Amino acid sequence: MICSGRNAATGDFVAVEFDEIIRSVSAVAPSTAPSKADRWIAPGFVDIQVNGFAGVDFNRPDTPQTEIRRALDMILSTGVTRCLPTVITGPPEDMIGCLRNLARARRELPMGRAMAGFHVEGPHIAAEDGPRGAHPLKSVRPPDLDEYRRWQDATDNGIRLITLSPHWPGAPAYIEAITRDGVTASIGHTGASAEQIGEAVDAGATLSTHIGNAGHAVLPKHPNYIWDQLAEDRISASFIVDGIHLGAAFLRAALRAKTVQRAVLVTDASAPAGAAPGRYWLGEQEADLTPDGRVVMAGTDRLAGSALKMKDAVANVIRMAGVGLRDAVEMATVNPARVIHLEGRSNGLVAGERADLVVFSARNGITVEEVYLDGERAV
Repeated sequence: MICSGRNAATGDFVAVEFDEIIRSVSAVAPSTAPSKADRWIAPGFVDIQVNGFAGVDFNRPDTPQTEIRRALDMILSTGVTRCLPTVITGPPEDMIGCLRNLARARRELPMGRAMAGFHVEGPHIAAEDGPRGAHPLKSVRPPDLDEYRRWQDATDNGIRLITLSPHWPGAPAYIEAITRDGVTASIGHTGASAEQIGEAVDAGATLSTHIGNAGHAVLPKHPNYIWDQLAEDRISASFIVDGIHLGAAFLRAALRAKTVQRAVLVTDASAPAGAAPGRYWLGEQEADLTPDGRVVMAGTDRLAGSALKMKDAVANVIRMAGVGLRDAVEMATVNPARVIHLEGRSNGLVAGERADLVVFSARNGITVEEVYLDGERAV
């Protein structure tokens, strides 16, 4: 197959020839360039943190396969071609059940391969209010390699990313063990000290999960765990750019600290994403999608994920942080792929990479027109 349009990384008109992989990316002569100057081509978006979508909760062991399929189809329609369904803190048996259910979907659904693996966010996080975020206190517990191995057994070794707080005494040894397996360790939901964060990075942590969120309402001016992570050049950071989780000033400053090359856009979408305002499940808890687009724990103002779509995250980071389309697309494609060591997706729109493609217009936001997964038309 061949798709033509403007390369989001260069602005040049190109023709992309592909089957399961990209065979060539060739310049298109001005005389034969597509008449639609606002038709862009990029690698498909990669979302490494998605808890649910379209009213479907990934954090319930009994979520029907038909519902997971519907959610995955909706995620693909937003330009995301690879994602990490994310399981948050819960009782051990529930987390295993969720992972086993998602792993079945990955194996059996027609587009299940869009699940690049799984992200386990918790349960090895801070217990105190603020850093714990929307995670249930009763299920917070210290790192446990036996539990980690049960997650891997339940998913056919599909765990790619684990978010934990490095304040636990056993955190460095745990990080060393999981990273030896090729799993990415991320610092998040933490109130850790600078020393503890440094030890986690020394042990192999390479990411901060949704930096600037899940923290205390009041922090010392300095030092604090947000500055400590922003100043650590050995780790990347993910950002929820929905205009709710982060203010524009913090986002701009944080991107300058991390640089575009170490910034990753995530949605942290939960079940209300792509659905109407109302009440939904997030694991064993209820969450509300308010009319103004906030996802909060039922009856409170505590954020519980987001209703963000990745195509809108790309548009929002351009608007809020003043970055260009090239940088915004990089934060949603090659950067997350590199963070989770995603094969065939780390080099951009070049020959030899997987034919995961998104075709979109960028006038008044991002409008997805075509999506290809392994060269197969998905949208």
